[in-house]
Amino acid sequence: MHLTPREQERLTLFTAAELARRRLARGARLGATEAVALVCDEILEMAWDGTPLESVVERAAHVVPRDLLLPGVAEAVPSLQVEALFPHGSSLVHVPEPFGAGDPTGPGAVLAGAGDAELAPGRPRTALEITNRGPRPVWISSHFPLEEANDALDLDRDAARGRRLDIPAGTSERFEPAETRTVTVVTRGGDR
Repeated sequence: MHLTPREQERLTLFTAAELARRRLARGARLGATEAVALVCDEILEMAWDGTPLESVVERAAHVVPRDLLLPGVAEAVPSLQVEALFPHGSSLVHVPEPFGAGDPTGPGAVLAGAGDAELAPGRPRTALEITNRGPRPVWISSHFPLEEANDALDLDRDAARGRRLDIPAGTSERFEPAETRTVTVVTRGGDR
């Protein structure tokens, strides 16, 4: 059997989600990896079934109740994002606080140091105009290669090649239908 990288990732996610289901069935609590896998697996299945994006996001926040998690999981996972295939095409599903609000100082919490941090220091930046020509909102996550963004987004893909949005890691930007925005983009690191 020949599987694409995307199919291999999907099967790995499904396997981790099945591990979560087995642990829950025997009364064990979940760690971050298997809890995230279970929520993402459910998101992907809801999308496959044609559940509207807004309903998927709302339902995803109730897949794993907090009392079924190990201490610190809610704090370690303040949000999650997964690219899901809906009948209309792929969409980034962003779920804020998938396990409820975490204790900002509890176990697993991310404690930020004082002061400001420079993002991607020394990397070239430029402005790029992006228009969403599609009928639905489109999300672009922090490190997504802009030249591969959803086809509903109208942008200079040659100018975008090798760049990403200049936003903090783990965050994303939402582009509403018919919206045109000029955003700052930064050169990606690594092999482009």
